[in-house]
Amino acid sequence: MSTTSASDRDPQIDGCRPADVTPVTLDASALESTAPQQLREFKRALIDQGLTPATLTVDACFDENCSLATQDEIDRIRRYVRAGAFLGVGTVTVAIDEVADPEKVRPALSACAERADRDGLTLDVDGDVSIEY
Repeated sequence: MSTTSASDRDPQIDGCRPADVTPVTLDASALESTAPQQLREFKRALIDQGLTPATLTVDACFDENCSLATQDEIDRIRRYVRAGAFLGVGTVTVAIDEVADPEKVRPALSACAERADRDGLTLDVDGDVSIEY
């Protein structure tokens, strides 16, 4: 018996029914491209196998103390955020290996997290940098 009253639930969720699909975590390196046509084909292949993308994991490295290199890496992460939104994942996890200057990386990642939020995703950061947005 549920202790949650029907009025506590979101009305949109009331209309949902379970589906027989398996959620999977995708590695960004498994994607050939972030171009829409490639993503469409990739998503179709997942659906055909009874899979649904739940999380997209992106490996990132900010080992250079250079604003241009940081921006290049953030731009790459943003492409995967857009790809994640296209594929229908709920979370993009950024696994950071190394950070040369957290003070340069933190605001860039926070802006990326805001973008993810606007696209309906959660951006999780796994590494030595914490973000606030």
